[in-house]
Amino acid sequence: MKLRLTSRSSRPVAGAKVGGRNRRQAVPSTIRRQLLALAAAPLLATAGLAHAQGHADYPNRPVKIIVAYPAGQSTDIATRYFATKLTQAMGQSFFVENRPGASGNIGTAVAARATPDGYTLIMGASGTHAMNPALFDNTGFDADKDFDAIVLTALIPFAISTGPNSPVNSLTELIALARKQPGQVNAAIPSVTGQLVFEMLKQRDVPLFAVKFKGSADSMTAVLGGHVQVLIDTVAATRTQLGKIKPLAVTTAAPMGSMPGVKTASEQGLANFNIAAWNALMTPKGVPADIQARLAAEMRKILDLPETQKALADLGFERAPVRTNAELNAWLAEERRNYAHVIKTAQMKPE
Repeated sequence: MKLRLTSRSSRPVAGAKVGGRNRRQAVPSTIRRQLLALAAAPLLATAGLAHAQGHADYPNRPVKIIVAYPAGQSTDIATRYFATKLTQAMGQSFFVENRPGASGNIGTAVAARATPDGYTLIMGASGTHAMNPALFDNTGFDADKDFDAIVLTALIPFAISTGPNSPVNSLTELIALARKQPGQVNAAIPSVTGQLVFEMLKQRDVPLFAVKFKGSADSMTAVLGGHVQVLIDTVAATRTQLGKIKPLAVTTAAPMGSMPGVKTASEQGLANFNIAAWNALMTPKGVPADIQARLAAEMRKILDLPETQKALADLGFERAPVRTNAELNAWLAEERRNYAHVIKTAQMKPE
């Protein structure tokens, strides 16, 4: 269809003959933009509809949740539970992929570079997203700029334990032994957060000697075999060997129902020794907001289930406080600052 434009000026209109020749007058820029907009509108509408439909049926294929630690550690245990619940709630398979190495930096860097389409998530941790940025000169990712936090899933307290044949039966006795034999009582450290607990014990004049392991399974084997005297690991990982391992203390403010009979560190001579790691479900930066909102809504429903609360307690976790997205981001920034201060004060170094 041809459009004939009429000019208000005395100049000839497009297509008029002037001096025996056809001369085309340029269409005014305002009208040109209007015409282009009208021509593009159907295409934009179609693209927008397809985009919306693509998000509306999210997820329409399996979703991977990266765990940057070995199987069997606390983050892995919890993530597998949530993956099962998300699968049930969203009608698509959510599965865990363990990508351990470099204190969690390898898997976290992989997640940071993933396509931001909602089909690769990561269970962020205090180790990877609060400690490592202060420990390493180059983690391979930016904990603040490369990720969007979806929801804080759990707090993860620690336990201080010994092997089954150890003569030590309480944290008070361990403190006395370490002070009597400074640097001679070995402690298995399976994570950077465990290292933080170790350093804070040193600051309280509990001079243990750190023996670092790649994960909970290896460190637990070493303690059960009598090769290392003490284990500093999460309650979640420690509970897997209750009856064999001998828990001496937990790092919570109050005793935990999942660790019956175990006193807190605060009750045994280390006042206000309250430390907990944490997990937060995250996406690579740039995942569409509606997909993030869908994930957050489903995760909050799952976290509110009585069975989830019981499962977390049975695993040795504590329920995380509910926070809005803005509150969560502010809290994460504060955590990074706090960890950085402790690490600098303790002069902690990576492996």
